[in-house]
Amino acid sequence: MQIQVNSSNHIEGNIRLNEWVRSTLEATLERYDDDLTRIEVHLRDENGAKPGLHDKRCQLEARPKGHQPISVTHTATSLDLAVDGAASKLNNALEHFYGKLRSKRGALELSDPEA
Repeated sequence: MQIQVNSSNHIEGNIRLNEWVRSTLEATLERYDDDLTRIEVHLRDENGAKPGLHDKRCQLEARPKGHQPISVTHTATSLDLAVDGAASKLNNALEHFYGKLRSKRGALELSDPEA
Protein backbone atom coordinates (compact mmCIF):
# COMPACT_ATOMS: atom_id res chain seq x y z
CA MET A 1 0.00 0.00 0.00
CA GLN A 2 1.45 3.32 -1.10
CA ILE A 3 0.70 6.44 0.97
CA GLN A 4 1.00 9.86 -0.67
CA VAL A 5 0.82 12.94 1.59
CA ASN A 6 -0.16 16.34 0.14
CA SER A 7 -0.49 19.57 2.10
CA SER A 8 -1.82 23.04 1.30
CA ASN A 9 0.33 26.17 1.30
CA HIS A 10 -0.67 27.04 4.87
CA ILE A 11 0.57 23.75 6.30
CA GLU A 12 4.29 23.19 6.50
CA GLY A 13 4.73 19.75 4.97
CA ASN A 14 8.00 18.38 6.29
CA ILE A 15 9.51 14.91 6.44
CA ARG A 16 8.56 14.47 10.10
CA LEU A 17 4.89 15.26 9.38
CA ASN A 18 4.84 12.92 6.37
CA GLU A 19 6.39 10.07 8.36
CA TRP A 20 3.97 10.59 11.26
CA VAL A 21 0.96 10.54 8.90
CA ARG A 22 2.27 7.40 7.17
CA SER A 23 2.91 5.56 10.44
CA THR A 24 -0.51 6.54 11.81
CA LEU A 25 -2.28 5.26 8.69
CA GLU A 26 -0.18 2.09 8.48
CA ALA A 27 -0.97 1.27 12.11
CA THR A 28 -4.70 2.00 11.77
CA LEU A 29 -5.21 0.34 8.38
CA GLU A 30 -2.63 -2.47 8.42
CA ARG A 31 -5.30 -5.16 7.98
CA TYR A 32 -6.12 -3.68 4.55
CA ASP A 33 -2.49 -3.51 3.40
CA ASP A 34 -2.95 -6.16 0.68
CA ASP A 35 -6.37 -4.84 -0.41
CA LEU A 36 -5.43 -1.20 -1.11
CA THR A 37 -3.17 0.07 -3.87
CA ARG A 38 -2.81 3.62 -2.57
CA ILE A 39 -4.02 6.13 -0.01
CA GLU A 40 -3.90 9.82 -0.84
CA VAL A 41 -3.77 12.22 2.10
CA HIS A 42 -4.74 15.88 1.68
CA LEU A 43 -3.99 18.16 4.65
CA ARG A 44 -5.43 21.64 4.64
CA ASP A 45 -5.81 24.65 6.92
CA GLU A 46 -9.30 25.92 6.08
CA ASN A 47 -8.76 29.43 7.47
CA GLY A 48 -5.21 29.94 6.26
CA ALA A 49 -3.20 32.11 8.63
CA LYS A 50 -6.31 33.16 10.58
CA PRO A 51 -6.99 31.24 13.81
CA GLY A 52 -10.23 29.38 14.24
CA LEU A 53 -11.89 26.30 15.65
CA HIS A 54 -12.01 23.16 13.57
CA ASP A 55 -9.98 24.64 10.75
CA LYS A 56 -7.57 21.74 10.14
CA ARG A 57 -8.90 19.25 7.59
CA CYS A 58 -7.65 15.83 6.58
CA GLN A 59 -9.13 14.12 3.55
CA LEU A 60 -8.19 10.50 2.87
CA GLU A 61 -8.87 8.74 -0.41
CA ALA A 62 -8.29 4.99 -0.39
CA ARG A 63 -8.09 3.02 -3.61
CA PRO A 64 -9.21 -0.59 -3.15
CA LYS A 65 -7.88 -2.97 -5.82
CA GLY A 66 -10.44 -3.29 -8.62
CA HIS A 67 -12.98 -0.89 -7.06
CA GLN A 68 -13.87 2.80 -6.96
CA PRO A 69 -12.00 5.05 -4.47
CA ILE A 70 -13.41 5.59 -0.98
CA SER A 71 -13.02 9.10 0.46
CA VAL A 72 -13.50 10.45 3.99
CA THR A 73 -12.87 13.85 5.57
CA HIS A 74 -12.39 14.93 9.17
CA THR A 75 -12.05 18.49 10.48
CA ALA A 76 -10.54 19.28 13.89
CA THR A 77 -8.64 21.89 15.90
CA SER A 78 -5.24 20.30 15.18
CA LEU A 79 -3.65 18.22 12.43
CA ASP A 80 -3.11 15.34 14.86
CA LEU A 81 -6.82 15.13 15.64
CA ALA A 82 -7.79 15.62 12.00
CA VAL A 83 -5.54 12.76 10.81
CA ASP A 84 -6.59 10.44 13.66
CA GLY A 85 -10.28 11.18 13.04
CA ALA A 86 -10.00 10.66 9.29
CA ALA A 87 -8.05 7.41 9.79
CA SER A 88 -10.76 6.12 12.12
CA LYS A 89 -13.49 7.11 9.64
CA LEU A 90 -11.63 5.41 6.79
CA ASN A 91 -11.17 2.27 8.86
CA ASN A 92 -14.93 2.17 9.49
CA ALA A 93 -15.72 2.85 5.81
CA LEU A 94 -13.39 0.06 4.65
CA GLU A 95 -14.81 -2.34 7.23
CA HIS A 96 -18.31 -1.58 5.91
CA PHE A 97 -17.18 -1.84 2.26
CA TYR A 98 -15.42 -5.20 2.64
CA GLY A 99 -18.22 -6.50 4.86
CA LYS A 100 -20.71 -5.82 2.07
CA LEU A 101 -18.43 -7.56 -0.44
CA ARG A 102 -18.13 -10.62 1.81
CA SER A 103 -21.89 -10.81 2.31
CA LYS A 104 -22.50 -10.55 -1.46
CA ARG A 105 -19.97 -13.31 -2.14
CA GLY A 106 -21.52 -15.44 0.59
CA ALA A 107 -25.00 -14.94 -0.89
CA LEU A 108 -23.72 -15.90 -4.34
CA GLU A 109 -22.07 -19.04 -2.99
CA LEU A 110 -25.25 -20.07 -1.16
CA SER A 111 -27.42 -19.58 -4.25
CA ASP A 112 -25.00 -21.42 -6.56
CA PRO A 113 -26.53 -24.86 -7.27
CA GLU A 114 -23.12 -26.29 -8.16
CA ALA A 115 -21.55 -25.37 -4.84
